Amino acid sequence: MIKENGKSCAVIGSGVSGLAASIRMRNKGYKVTVFEANSFPGGKLSSESNQGYRFDMGPSVFTMPQFADELFTLSGKNPRDYFHYERLDPVYRYFFEDGSTLEGVNGNERYAETMADHAEDTKEVIHNYLKKTEEMYNLTDEVFLHNSLHVPKNFFTKAVAKGILNFGKIGAFDTMNGANEKAFKDPRLVQVFNRYSTYNGSSPFLAPATLNVISHVEIERGAYYPEGGMVSITKALEKLAKDIGVEFLYSTPVREILLENKRAKGVRTDQDSHAFDLVISNMDVYNTYHKLIPSAKKPKRTLDQPKSSSGIIFYWGIKRKFEQLTLHNILFAEDYKAEFDTIFEKKEIYHDPTIYVNITAKHSPNDAPEGCENWFAFINVPNNQGQNWDAFINQAREAVIRKVDRMLGTDLRSLIECEMVFDPRVIENRTSSAFGAIYGNSSNNKFAAFMRHPNFSKSIKGLYFCGGSVHPGPSIPLCLLSAKITTDLIKH
Repeated sequence: MIKENGKSCAVIGSGVSGLAASIRMRNKGYKVTVFEANSFPGGKLSSESNQGYRFDMGPSVFTMPQFADELFTLSGKNPRDYFHYERLDPVYRYFFEDGSTLEGVNGNERYAETMADHAEDTKEVIHNYLKKTEEMYNLTDEVFLHNSLHVPKNFFTKAVAKGILNFGKIGAFDTMNGANEKAFKDPRLVQVFNRYSTYNGSSPFLAPATLNVISHVEIERGAYYPEGGMVSITKALEKLAKDIGVEFLYSTPVREILLENKRAKGVRTDQDSHAFDLVISNMDVYNTYHKLIPSAKKPKRTLDQPKSSSGIIFYWGIKRKFEQLTLHNILFAEDYKAEFDTIFEKKEIYHDPTIYVNITAKHSPNDAPEGCENWFAFINVPNNQGQNWDAFINQAREAVIRKVDRMLGTDLRSLIECEMVFDPRVIENRTSSAFGAIYGNSSNNKFAAFMRHPNFSKSIKGLYFCGGSVHPGPSIPLCLLSAKITTDLIKH
């Protein structure tokens, strides 16, 4: 039973972090209202259908499900009454231009053994690398992920002291690629582990080797598939929130956060003004400042940090099944460095892009007509700086089709039954991600973790932030952790 405290809280945006924040604040006894500009919840974690094909529109890899389950147990509910998930094995299938393939299975031991059967490096080399990433994770987890980096007392803990004493072990002074080239002889393994930089929209040739911990989360701790697709996470969290008394106002964009004497006092929509004791923004922090509190002093140094990459996504209904593909597939560019240089330096799309193909029909057959597949074909591209995206889309479509035909031996164009396309402009308009940068700021420098905006405003009392553009970062588990950090800061 929730003990009411007589206070109210507005949550701007119903992305996964906004949903989590609303649930946590309701459990604190607040009357919570979620304002959502779209007619549906989830932000990037949403779904659409086209001609009998269903597509998850955004995030497609689910790790650390315990952070989602925690919201249900916190609310006195059984998470399995709301949604189910299964651990994946294999997690990824990798395709290379030389015609070879590698398979990423779950668990350090099995991963090392399976990779060693097809790679130049031994099982011992691969396993030692995985154990090293596990050690890095254990050194950084509590320090960087579970607490605000902007509250001084959080640095006076045993975990921080241990991290400082072992600072040389977390790879802060090397790049992901530098560390991976030192670790492996097989360039394919270097490429496989470099790709984890794309989980936060960065380049492995610039991002610190510390980010290699991401591979530990996926390989040893597991990647999962929610029954019914990724959108089932959104549906489950929305239902939980409603079950415990959170109010949702859809198709109701917030136009302004109301301030009085440097305190957030409510929000204004097109229809009315609403008073609240606290405001939590799940909107991209850049757009929160520039659109909702334009007169407030802006943390320019933080907001002007280089933004992450974006994506062009083709949602294709494919009139055939590809037995060589699994749920998650990567068709790698031959020259990975040239691809990232093109994205981050030239701000263009690469002529031979790495392609991520997600096919939920492999696990949810009803997501496509019988004998067909629903392809989510994603390539990394720069964020929106006013490029000619219509031309880029046409260029990307041809590049993706050529590459798939070459590497899978097919005629993809003849198999495409329907198509929807997202580009950085659509992503920005649909999710309010500044410049269409999916992951907020990039992590292309060793201090990036400290340059994310805090989960609270230093100058406006009662204003808090959560989501992928603030600490601790993007990805579903980090967004769920962001909501926890944010709400833990709120005392009453």
